[in-house]
Amino acid sequence: MNEKVTTPEQLAIEFLMQDLEISPEDQEWFSVLGVRAVGQTWHVVEIGVEGLPDQWVVQVYDTGECDPNYTFRTPVQATEADTGLEELPEAIAQILSAERLQQ
Repeated sequence: MNEKVTTPEQLAIEFLMQDLEISPEDQEWFSVLGVRAVGQTWHVVEIGVEGLPDQWVVQVYDTGECDPNYTFRTPVQATEADTGLEELPEAIAQILSAERLQQ
């Protein structure tokens, strides 16, 4: 029996990378910032870009499914959507800027 053990953190980051269409070479910019169990049936996983205050919050159920209605949180005002993005790959900067503008 050789079952693949996948943690909520792995499931959430794989889901978010696919949903945001992040290239494999840009995925290293993202990391899991926190994870907590909510009851016995799901986890909340916080994912961010190192050094920035922005977070995506993904719910991962014990079935291995991720809720497609994840949340993006940022303290950055929409008027400053491009703040702090200068050093990032263009694709990631565009995603963060777009997410910030929707807040």
